[in-house]
Amino acid sequence: MMRDMHSEGTESGPQGGGQRFYRSWATGRGLCGFQVTIGETDLQLFADRPLEGEAESAIRRVRRDIELYAAGHDGFLETLGAMQPMPGAPEPVRRMCEASACYGVGPMAAVAGVIAEFVGRELLGYSTQVIVENGGDIFFQTEAPPILGLYAGPLSPYTGRVRFRPRRMKSGGICTSSGTVGHSLSFGRADAVVVVARNATLADAAATAIANSVRDAEDVQKAIDLEQERELIDGVLIATGKTLGVWGELEILEGA
Repeated sequence: MMRDMHSEGTESGPQGGGQRFYRSWATGRGLCGFQVTIGETDLQLFADRPLEGEAESAIRRVRRDIELYAAGHDGFLETLGAMQPMPGAPEPVRRMCEASACYGVGPMAAVAGVIAEFVGRELLGYSTQVIVENGGDIFFQTEAPPILGLYAGPLSPYTGRVRFRPRRMKSGGICTSSGTVGHSLSFGRADAVVVVARNATLADAAATAIANSVRDAEDVQKAIDLEQERELIDGVLIATGKTLGVWGELEILEGA
C-alpha cells in the first residue's frame, strides 16, 4: 500500500499526539473548510463550498494511479535517486519523476505534493478558490496570496512567531521539509525548509533536497545561493537553530 510520506525525508506535517494540531491555525479567509481522509491520505481543504465527495473521488484517482504503477515497477517506492517514468506512466507518476529528477531525489519525495496538486486542480472545476494541505504540503489558488505561519518544532524560536506569504503569487505550491521534526527520513538537520514554486510537486521535491543539504547554520546561505543559481523554484525559507534565511518570493510579514 502506498504511504503518504516522503521516503526522501520531507516532513509530512508537524504532528502532536498523532494529530495535526497545526490545522487549528488555519482559517481559509472565509472559505469553507473541510477534511477528507482515505487510507493514509489525510487532507485539509478550503473551497467556496463543501466538496467532500468531489475531493474523495479525486484522491482515489490519484492514489490509484500511483499505487498501480508502483505495484508493477520495483523500486519506485524505495529509491532515493531519480527514476525515469516508463512509457505510458500516468500523469501523477510522470510529474513525480520529473520533479524529483530536477533535485536528484526519489519520486516519493514528491508524493504528498502531487496528491495535493492533482486534487486541488480537480476541485478548481467546482470552486474559484482552492487550498489543499497534505501534511504540510500545500496547493493553492486564491484571490490573494495566502498567509502562513511557520512551525519548525517546539524548540525553534521561530515557531508561531514567523508569518509569511508568497509575494504576488496567487497559485502554486508551498511545501515544507524538516530534518528534526516528524518521522520521515532526512539526511539534514534543518528545523524547517519551506519552498514556494509554481507547482506543489516541484516544491515538494525541492524542499526534500534542500532539507537534506542543511546540517548546520553555515549551510543555510549555501543552500540559498544554489537555489538562486538553479532558478527552478520561486522562493525558500530555511530555519535551523537560531538562523533564519529567506530568499525569493517568500515575504516575512511585518509585525509577525
